[in-house]
Amino acid sequence: MKITKWISTIAATVLAASLSVAPIVSAEETRTIADESIYDLLVDRYFNGTSANDLDSNSQDPTYFTGGDFVGIIQQLSQITKMGFTVVSLGSVFPTEQYDGSLVTTYTGFEPRFGTEEEFKTLVSTLNNNKIKTMIDFPISFVSENHEWAQDPSKANWVLETSDGQAKWDLSNVDVQQALLKSVVEFASTYDIGGVRLTNLDGANTDFINELIAAIKEVNPSIYVISNEQSDADFDASYFDDTYQIYRSIYKNVDQDSSQQLKNLEAFMNGEGQPTQLMVDHTNSDRFIMDVEAHPPTRVKLSIASTLLLPGLPVMQYGTEIAMNGEAGPESHQIYNFKTDSELVDYIKNVQTLRNSSDTLRNGEFKLIENENGLLTFMRSSDTEKWIVVINNTGMTQRIDISGDLVGEGKELQGMLESELVRVNDEGTYPIVLDREIVEIFQVIDERGINVAYLAALGLVYIIFIAFIVAIMRKAKRNKTANNK
Repeated sequence: MKITKWISTIAATVLAASLSVAPIVSAEETRTIADESIYDLLVDRYFNGTSANDLDSNSQDPTYFTGGDFVGIIQQLSQITKMGFTVVSLGSVFPTEQYDGSLVTTYTGFEPRFGTEEEFKTLVSTLNNNKIKTMIDFPISFVSENHEWAQDPSKANWVLETSDGQAKWDLSNVDVQQALLKSVVEFASTYDIGGVRLTNLDGANTDFINELIAAIKEVNPSIYVISNEQSDADFDASYFDDTYQIYRSIYKNVDQDSSQQLKNLEAFMNGEGQPTQLMVDHTNSDRFIMDVEAHPPTRVKLSIASTLLLPGLPVMQYGTEIAMNGEAGPESHQIYNFKTDSELVDYIKNVQTLRNSSDTLRNGEFKLIENENGLLTFMRSSDTEKWIVVINNTGMTQRIDISGDLVGEGKELQGMLESELVRVNDEGTYPIVLDREIVEIFQVIDERGINVAYLAALGLVYIIFIAFIVAIMRKAKRNKTANNK
């Protein structure tokens, strides 16, 4: 047994020596939204943690409440923390007539099927303790026609129209504006949330939206405010309707036209404007898998890696990591299945570990090296680090020659996902050869030459292993001799 322990210890030493690379710079304390990554879920569809709030829930009816709650998110939080997300978006948490929170009946309190105020506070506290911000949706129009304001005769002029069970606020009405402002500020002041997503903007005046944003920021300047609609307002991150469609079209199969991949990113890459929300689908769209033509797990890996590694704000819908499918609506809002394979979860974890550990990989200067028909190569650099990312979304093995002038003198490229090491060749370039449908993240490190410690440790492992085998054989021989006597 002692020899076995020695072998394990030395093997671990060898592994550490073989994977030793330049240290990754720690994330700075001051974070911006570009440092974050959002996991977008629906409370009702994640996990049923307690039956106490199930009320009239029906897990067999996809159009109705199925039992997910705040307690369930806490119980299954390890799935989210493992993947490295730093913001959890819960959707709307107010009392609602629709499982996805889209038909709120008041801007105070919580949907009882989701849980109590204390359970929400516990969820927020638990997320904060795991260094994860809590984001909630605040719909500023298109609420339930049974909303308390819509049912108040004194506020009849607040409602512009009702249709299909929804009430549309008159957002030009100053009283409506002040009531909305007061409601969102009261929520942000009462609970230690880290983000608000304003939804159902309904063409609201930009000045009014900016008032809402400023009021939320006055409560706490570190609260992020975004939207899921295009707007000229001063949101912390931009949203463009065509971004997720572009990513879907590129990653649905190999060898797709990728010329538009950097559209909507240019301003932020040039140090201007806000980061763009990067995603392949969202809670109101068809699932990305609906477009995929073959090998869903591979498609998810490539598409998610691009949203995590390109300059912007990554937003991933719950269930993407288990290749959830379905058309927009209840079919795409399936109950999360925690019994599925963890391959995609582990992959996202590996990419996010690198992203979260390196300010340069998140915010470094961006330089495009190549982008053609699914083969994307770029560099992120700072005064302290350089990274080269290659996304080979093509149907064949690709070779990319990286200029030595770009990498620097006396350097090597250490692959972080596939553990490839690339050294400069006689032509002064770094030849990266990457199999089809593979992503690799290379860190530029100082040239190490021959790793003497590694070779010595490896040799020692072989010697001890041979000695171990010899010892076992001798013991077996002695036992056999003793049994024959």
